[in-house]
Amino acid sequence: MVRTVPPLGTVPLARRPLDPDDRQRHWYENELGWRTVPGEPLQLVTGLRFDVLDVPVEAGVAALWRLGPDSPVAVRGDRMRLLVAAGSAEELPGLLDWLEWGALAPALDLVALGEGGHMEAPSLPGARPAGAPLPGSGIAKGQPLPAGGPRPLQGAAVWLRPPEPGCEVEASLPTMPAVGGVGRAPDLVRLVDTVATQCHRVRLRRSCAQPLAFS
Repeated sequence: MVRTVPPLGTVPLARRPLDPDDRQRHWYENELGWRTVPGEPLQLVTGLRFDVLDVPVEAGVAALWRLGPDSPVAVRGDRMRLLVAAGSAEELPGLLDWLEWGALAPALDLVALGEGGHMEAPSLPGARPAGAPLPGSGIAKGQPLPAGGPRPLQGAAVWLRPPEPGCEVEASLPTMPAVGGVGRAPDLVRLVDTVATQCHRVRLRRSCAQPLAFS
């Protein structure tokens, strides 16, 4: 008796695990719905879902209380990136003038990234070196970084307050106040005023710390 061998079915190929770079891009594009820039290093497109205020980390820490609890914040070295509503970068020069910071604006070290801009993509939440402290951890709300204390990690950008997959980031971003005071989003005007004040204080501290030059 001859035994009939059943036909072989199609065996699906095992999926290759995503490498770290692909996993990072997949998280931003598919989990958050944020557009990225082709190529390496991975960068996020600003001006679509959000704009960015790039400030000295001391100024950013002192302004965190102006943000909502879900407002994303990133840190890279001695710079902090505060995510704000799309279109805020275009509003910034007029806001600084209205808040009477216009004359000092070029020296404030306050940079806005908006339409057509790119922001370095922070590492995935939790993907920092083992044993390394989270940037800004242990700092009381509204307080500057202590002189001589631990500084944020140098190198790649990381999330201090990461965005939440499945949540619309726009609802948590500082924006221009709604007409009639309706709305729960953080107030962009108050944030910019606080950040500008803190940037000015950082500038004054740095200028006072410079050694005097004698001819």
